Amino acid sequence: MSLTLIPTRPGASTPRFAFLHAFGRHAGAVTGAFILLMVVIAALTADWLYPINPLRIVAMPEIWPFEQSRYPLGTDSLGRDIAAMLVHGSRATLMIGLSASLAATLIGVTVGATAAWFGGWADDLLMRLAELFQVIPNVVFVLTVVSVLGPEMINIIIAVGLISWPPIARLTRAEFLTFKDREFVLACRASGMSNTRTVVAEILPNVLPPVIVLASLVVAGAILYESVISFLGLGDPNLASWGRLVGEGRTLIRSSWYICAVPGFAIMLTVLALNLLGDGLNDALNPKLRER
Repeated sequence: MSLTLIPTRPGASTPRFAFLHAFGRHAGAVTGAFILLMVVIAALTADWLYPINPLRIVAMPEIWPFEQSRYPLGTDSLGRDIAAMLVHGSRATLMIGLSASLAATLIGVTVGATAAWFGGWADDLLMRLAELFQVIPNVVFVLTVVSVLGPEMINIIIAVGLISWPPIARLTRAEFLTFKDREFVLACRASGMSNTRTVVAEILPNVLPPVIVLASLVVAGAILYESVISFLGLGDPNLASWGRLVGEGRTLIRSSWYICAVPGFAIMLTVLALNLLGDGLNDALNPKLRER
């Protein structure tokens, strides 16, 4: 018995490097990944760069950026180092964004998979529940939950996670319905494989790529929600965050606009990087786009 070798297309990458090759061709995604890497490095090295409490008053109020070399980004209205608050704030902002996105993804995938797999009344009930959360004004819901539970990081994560899961649930349900009646799933059922193993081991890996893309966008939304909460004074008072810095500087926006501009630019840059990363992940994980 002879084996026939099928030649590969010249220049084609192996499956192992197909994702990296497709992701690397997306200039915006690479730029977004680089920006996020810088934010992550700042968060990880915050204690080394600025070992003192970032909320501590260290100098005169309203020192403008580059006016003194010791405070390259200036000081706020109380005399706190904006650079220290910005670096330490990246840790709180990323923690809230990633944790809220993870919570929303777990809830959304569970609800969407359950609704698609069982169908019937379970599908109707869970999708009506998702629609209920979607018609509630998001900002009002988040502010209400934080006001009731208290201005702590865990409560902000809970509030943002609860409002962010419906789109993930609907996407998961749609993807599950496309795979539910495929031949390999029917073969798993015919072989006696349990429902849990079929869902987790066979269907879920095929559903995850678009869910991962959406989850990266949920991180961006979570960062914006946290900024709104902190801007309105409902953030954790023991944490330095970018939204809090913007909120505390809004009363001085005419005389010392840099207090709002510096953290505002950091928020804009991070959210933009997450959106660029989401576009790149979509191109890299989508086989139809990867073949182009």
